[in-house]
Amino acid sequence: MTEIPSRDRLIFALDVPSAAEARRWIDLLGDAITYYKLGMELLTSGDYFRVLEDLAGRGKQIFVDLKFHDVPATVGHAVAGIARYPVGLCTIHAQQSGMIEAAAAAKGSVKLLGVTVLTSMDASDLAELGITRGPEAQVLDRARAALRHGCDGVVASGQEAGALRSALGPEALIVCPGIRPGGPVGDDQKRTVDVATAFARGASHIVVGRPIRQAADPRAAAEAMQAEIAACFK
Repeated sequence: MTEIPSRDRLIFALDVPSAAEARRWIDLLGDAITYYKLGMELLTSGDYFRVLEDLAGRGKQIFVDLKFHDVPATVGHAVAGIARYPVGLCTIHAQQSGMIEAAAAAKGSVKLLGVTVLTSMDASDLAELGITRGPEAQVLDRARAALRHGCDGVVASGQEAGALRSALGPEALIVCPGIRPGGPVGDDQKRTVDVATAFARGASHIVVGRPIRQAADPRAAAEAMQAEIAACFK
């Protein structure tokens, strides 16, 4: 994990509805961001793979965050398709061993991340699904299973990052969304931490969207986070 370049630890969530908007953000952020997450909003625009190839052409790192979840054969074929592109990270839901194994067999050089419990969920949300244990216990159980069946790491809140690092060891990737530099802001993210806390607890990467997109000066906000991350690894 220590071999990850500091500036690649910040992943910007390119959650926008079109290629034109995506390119506006890529141009605006410039070299402040080296790693981009492409999620479902861009997928439904029809521009997803055009933006992916544009990012690759600019030398950017790419995280495909589509959270595949289906029967094993379907997920395996989907991951095999993603592996044809210059992608660094790809997500699947860490919920069924056969599905994870099929994805792992097809991933090629892509690093596969198991999504444990969404950062928009808390104990009450789990209870609605019939899960009586709390988020940390659920995250740890799914994370151990994900790595056992072939994932390279997991996606989880920074609140669980310390327990995950202890349980999974130094090589596992732990990617933390739900980063709120100034603390909770009352949006749909429930299990949040700030930048320094995520890395102090063992995160390998953080995913940040709204705190950069909604900043008065997004590029300056991204550079400030890069400086804070660099300080975490001195």
